[in-house]
Amino acid sequence: MLPVHGFFVLFFAVCGALLLRLLTHWRRPRPARARPRVSILLPARNEAQHIERCLRSLAALSYPPELLEILIGDDHSTDDTAAVVRRFIADKPQFRLVSIGAPVGLARGKSNAIAQLTRQATADYFLLTDADMALAPDWVQHMLGAAEIDRPGSRVGVVTGATTATGGVFGRLQGLDWLFGLSVIRLLSDAGLPVTAVGNNMLITRRAYDAIGGYEALAFQITEDLQLFSCVVGAGWDYRNLWHRAVLGVSMPQPTVHCLLEQRKRWMRGTGRLPWFLSGLFGLYGLFYVVLFFPPLMSWPFTPLVLGLKVLLQTLFLHRSLRQVGRREPLWLLLLYEPYLALMSVLVIGYTLLPGHISWKERRYAWAEV
Repeated sequence: MLPVHGFFVLFFAVCGALLLRLLTHWRRPRPARARPRVSILLPARNEAQHIERCLRSLAALSYPPELLEILIGDDHSTDDTAAVVRRFIADKPQFRLVSIGAPVGLARGKSNAIAQLTRQATADYFLLTDADMALAPDWVQHMLGAAEIDRPGSRVGVVTGATTATGGVFGRLQGLDWLFGLSVIRLLSDAGLPVTAVGNNMLITRRAYDAIGGYEALAFQITEDLQLFSCVVGAGWDYRNLWHRAVLGVSMPQPTVHCLLEQRKRWMRGTGRLPWFLSGLFGLYGLFYVVLFFPPLMSWPFTPLVLGLKVLLQTLFLHRSLRQVGRREPLWLLLLYEPYLALMSVLVIGYTLLPGHISWKERRYAWAEV
């Protein structure tokens, strides 16, 4: 039993350290005093159902409209995405619909849409989001503040905001998943350990983007946001991960378990490119169930006590993470997250191991290609 006890000592030491850091290391981001022109880039493919929600949030930004350039890239949609966008932006000069053309350079799919939007953009700061997102009113100035635009010579090249999801119980559990993972990433980033950016809530400076040649110069990867972040940081640029209600984006959830599994299979493709310390943390967390419920090791009262301690620390972590971004969830939902996480962990691993393509935005990618 000594190796088992050693595993749980390590597990709870890591969980306790993360919770302690969450409680003691949190700073409110400051908005930028300067008001430069910015380009908001919104790639969209078959998003007629959700994109107006995103456009309404962008129209409601507290940043001066005359300093906003909001470019929506219609990436060969086969639904009414373009028509919905045209109706909405008809009387809003800061918005512009761009038809995405043939791939440029090495870019494909979403990375090609972003590459073409950057070529159309005229500002020195790019803010990226997705069509199923709704952003906070003060999003722009707080993301710019983290980029330290008021400080001459700043080397901050990429900034990531916070993301959660909304909807019914299934959607809110997905929101807790977003918050849990991104909160851990933020803590690691604040400790000087670069992990990743998230493409639905990200700022990248034109200087940093151009320094790596843009997406058209990068070998195609399906996890394009992780790729961009890694290249920018690898080129010597600094990074920031923010955690506050002013930079919170609220995503629409995946509507079904199958859609969620497709999303997570795509994410799992990028896990091999994550830094070792984050992969180690996720691996430690995933092994918890394997070790705890391995039949020869299960015992009373050891097994329920260990599971109860995990749920307690996890619930405290989620509660504090929610409060820091201005959200609340009832205790029963925070407790429900544990069986949801256990079940989804098994399903995602099993689904990822199944042979077949990765489906994303009604396009199919072979695992070996990405």
